[in-house]
Amino acid sequence: MLSVEELKALPKVELHCHLDGSLSLQAIRQLAKMASVELPATDADLRKLVSVPDDVENLLDYLKRFDVILPLLQTAPALELAAYDVIQQCAAENVRYIEVRFAPDFSTEKELSIEGAIAAVIKGLHRARADFGVESGVLVCAMRQYPNDRSENMFRAARPFLGDGLVGGDFAGNEADFPTEEIEPAIKVAQQLKIPLTLHAGESHCVHNVMATLALGIRRFGHGVALGSHPDLQQQVSQAGGVLEMCLTSNLQTKAVVNIQDYPVQELLDNQVKITINTDNRTVSNTNLTHEYALWQENFGITKAQFQQFNLNAINAAFCSELVRQRVVAELETAYN
Repeated sequence: MLSVEELKALPKVELHCHLDGSLSLQAIRQLAKMASVELPATDADLRKLVSVPDDVENLLDYLKRFDVILPLLQTAPALELAAYDVIQQCAAENVRYIEVRFAPDFSTEKELSIEGAIAAVIKGLHRARADFGVESGVLVCAMRQYPNDRSENMFRAARPFLGDGLVGGDFAGNEADFPTEEIEPAIKVAQQLKIPLTLHAGESHCVHNVMATLALGIRRFGHGVALGSHPDLQQQVSQAGGVLEMCLTSNLQTKAVVNIQDYPVQELLDNQVKITINTDNRTVSNTNLTHEYALWQENFGITKAQFQQFNLNAINAAFCSELVRQRVVAELETAYN
């Protein structure tokens, strides 16, 4: 068994981390001051406001915590500060590469355009890379519940940033009521623009969305936990080279699985599905990667060699440049061996 300190020191790659769900309490207070928003005086009370309790009912209840943060992310300086803060947290855990995702549409309630929001997040990531040495990229999130034309316009606005901080796109939001088929037109526009895609799929007991996403040629799935108890589908995903961005704490909180014993880790390993470990939302779920690794080790017996493989899965599925990929692979191999 690796100690918490040893787990923290392991080089890591994270593919699934939401900007607005992963801000430190210190950054939230800075952002609130910038926006002239009053917050609870104590960190304990602030934590209650921005992190879910143990008895959160479901995914939609979980998502309510974002209502506190989004009004704070309506200016370029705020988004830059937020992006910088996430990377600063990652540096403390020896994250070597991370893809930070956010929905630009959520930050246009004041003067910001889609382009302005994306540029601000990229600026924060670039500044953090210079200070902490953590490689990163932006994933822009379209929302499943939005009309397709709105998502299509967002991807068109994002396209000029591809290769200059932007690495890909995502579809998040209400998966149960807006299945993959309904957003297919917007998916195809993103694909025509050559924006690499990952999709939230299989988070809300909707295994159908995983397979519909796979049928569209997409090989990364946010969560994918609904594949549990479907060995035939797991084998199809494995044979296609699919990669799951798994988020254990978040999945337990949103009731994507009833309890940790139901988390289909051994099934997925038996069927050779590629797994990656992620936080989803550091603040909303009150977690970090070191804590996630500890849970995987304690509950599923994951070894150092398996953590290495999960991280290799992640960097090989990442939407980064080949230069970054080769550099991170070399760092992983040196450190784990």
